[in-house]
Amino acid sequence: MRFKVRSECKHDNTSEPSRWVETSLLPKGIPGTAAVDLSCVWHNLEYMVCTWRPGKNASSDTNYTLFYWFDGLKNRKKCSNYSMHQGTFECIFNLSFPKVTNTYPAISILIRDDSEEIRPVCASKNPTTLVKPATPRRVTLSKVNDAIRVEWSESDTFPENCLLYEVEYHNCDLDTAQIIKVDRNHTSIPSVDPNSKYVFKVRAKPKSECYSSKLYSDWSEEKSIGENPCEKTDSTFYFVLIITIPLIVAVSTIILLVYLKRLKILILPPIPHPREILKRMFGEQNEDSQSCAKDDSVNAYDRLIKEEEIHSLIVTETSECANSEKENR
Repeated sequence: MRFKVRSECKHDNTSEPSRWVETSLLPKGIPGTAAVDLSCVWHNLEYMVCTWRPGKNASSDTNYTLFYWFDGLKNRKKCSNYSMHQGTFECIFNLSFPKVTNTYPAISILIRDDSEEIRPVCASKNPTTLVKPATPRRVTLSKVNDAIRVEWSESDTFPENCLLYEVEYHNCDLDTAQIIKVDRNHTSIPSVDPNSKYVFKVRAKPKSECYSSKLYSDWSEEKSIGENPCEKTDSTFYFVLIITIPLIVAVSTIILLVYLKRLKILILPPIPHPREILKRMFGEQNEDSQSCAKDDSVNAYDRLIKEEEIHSLIVTETSECANSEKENR
């Protein structure tokens, strides 16, 4: 907290006041442990969602608690609907005022921990700068003569004439979308192509006369009207398709022909010509006779060689016996 004090003469308007004297009172806690990046959004004038991240010096078990109050509340209120996702804290609390309210009090928010080591943080929020309308629902399309009429449901929580709407639509035959702004919950698109398909979506934004917020609602679900599909034709895809299909057919045909030819050979084997059979038979007989004659000649030659070896052996032994007898004598 910061305080400034100065003095001035009560009855003398010509004299200037003194200079300011300033002093500050630092909160308790370790520096760097306070919550950071506090952000709040007031959804559809019904509830507020606040998010923040822990301080860089805060421990992982820090248990932050959010309190809020504004003029008209007797006591401060504690937010109890907590959640945490990927290191970001979130808390949701109901916040609504009568529909006829023209001015809204500032919302004071305090985030602290029960431990005195965690430094608290306090912020004051102007709720009119945090307003985010709900997504328009029940979007309906209808054809009236040569025009398309678009309608959607209005929010029950906003005062009358406090919302501005954006309608985005595009013809499926064109790449660019068009946006029109209206201050009511319906509009018409004239001179449409009856043979084309149109796609619509709607979102809302608070009017500057009612709120200072620049937040848009989320886009509504897309609605379409017309018969023609919205898929874009890709020339490259069709070119590849035209090349690929004949190639696949050709390869499949070749594989099928080869398979059928083998199958035919297995089921109906070819019948040889009788001349080939006779030629093969007599050719085998001649080969057998020639091989037999060749074997006989080889066997006779072998017998002759063996007889000569035996004869030479006998002669050698006889000569050796004669020599031994002479020596004995």
